[in-house]
Amino acid sequence: MSFPKHFLWGGASAANQYEGGYNEGGKGLACADLISGGSHTTSRKITAKIEEELLYPSHEATDFYHHYQEDIALFAEAGFKAFRMSINWTRIFPKGNDTEPNEEGLAFYDRVFDECRKYGIEPIVTIAHFDVPAYLSQEYNGWASREVIDFYARYAAVLFERYHEKVNYWITFNEINTATLSIGNFLSLGLQVGESEFINQPDNLQQRYQALHHQFVASAKVVAYGHKHYPDLKIGCMISYMPRYPYTSHPNDVLLAKQEENMHSKFCGDVQVKGKYPYYAKKYFADHGFAIEFAPEDQAILAKGTVDYYTFSYYLTLCVSADEKVTKNGHSMIGGSGVNNPYLEQTEWNAMIDPVGLRIALNDIYDRYQLPLMIVENGIGISETVAEDGQIHDDYRIDYLEKHIAEMEKAIDDGVELIGYTIWSAVDIVSASTGEMKKRYGIIFVDKYDDGTGTLDRKKKDSFYWYQKVIERNGL
Repeated sequence: MSFPKHFLWGGASAANQYEGGYNEGGKGLACADLISGGSHTTSRKITAKIEEELLYPSHEATDFYHHYQEDIALFAEAGFKAFRMSINWTRIFPKGNDTEPNEEGLAFYDRVFDECRKYGIEPIVTIAHFDVPAYLSQEYNGWASREVIDFYARYAAVLFERYHEKVNYWITFNEINTATLSIGNFLSLGLQVGESEFINQPDNLQQRYQALHHQFVASAKVVAYGHKHYPDLKIGCMISYMPRYPYTSHPNDVLLAKQEENMHSKFCGDVQVKGKYPYYAKKYFADHGFAIEFAPEDQAILAKGTVDYYTFSYYLTLCVSADEKVTKNGHSMIGGSGVNNPYLEQTEWNAMIDPVGLRIALNDIYDRYQLPLMIVENGIGISETVAEDGQIHDDYRIDYLEKHIAEMEKAIDDGVELIGYTIWSAVDIVSASTGEMKKRYGIIFVDKYDDGTGTLDRKKKDSFYWYQKVIERNGL
């Protein structure tokens, strides 16, 4: 029972939560740059333009743009074999529909990849990670427009041409199934929602799922293009995977858990791996009174552009009840059926901690698709401070990661083909859901706070040294 010899241990990040430099180097405005800070109890706000009185965390984030050399050196010290990151679309095409790319932006990522290669770190690159260009949102209504398919395809083609000798592993869209939730309207699809609370956006199911369809087509076109022109590249999907448990063994609870898991965690993977819409999604659309408009060529495009490997994020499991008399917690994501699981602990942000659920997920996904798997996000967000001795003693993070890695090892022993694991996150970054710095995920602390202050100095946490030893041993 052991990890493969060339297992890709590492850490993960996202440009909109980490990179900063939002108006430097010719970068254009992204939708992420129009989402204010928030907290666990106060929703982030979506604004039509930058408002001076609001703090927008993505503008500086934790400033990878100016600290990439220092950070990558730290990754190398930790022993990383891989670094999962994203390219900021508007750093390459500032408006999204530009005819020529921004050379200054391209050169920045050249430097980043060269720095990774200097230390033998494999970049795993997400092409679009919640950073739809604001211009495309405002002028085209984001992914609601089929025209955006071609803009994205041009962007991806430029990346492949420029970096195909430096980057082997690509991911088309981060957590593409975020579009099955109302928060995905603006976050991942760039749909116009006006001045809105982030967690309570105006929602139109037909428009949202039509926009998601356009992302499916775009992803498939890019995969097919990559396979044709750069056959050595590996191009994958990325899913936010959350297994659903029935609250009881009542058949209605079991059925509801399967239905919610299908539409949130399995639907997008089925389309991107199998190249067609699953039967249950068509039933869902019909039950909700709409249908997806397919162009004549769409089915052939989806069938041709299936992915080479499957990546996913795993943080928690959910528990659901069909019984109206059972108290709900509002955490079911798809519907209002979520309940607290009495067998699991929760974080202060109400996330269920479930290491065994990761083994369940790995077995379910591998059984379904028989493709190489990567876990490209897994971690715990905790508020933490520097101790009197000047260190960050994050035993709770070590405990969380240790238990999840143990279940990964068991899944490998079960027969699952797991080829990589990048923790969320390598460095403290802005929380995508709440816009906080307080909710810290990194094994490297950054001196940055919710009010925007801080020196941005880096400091290794206890978990850094622990993870370093895990990588050295290729396992626990």
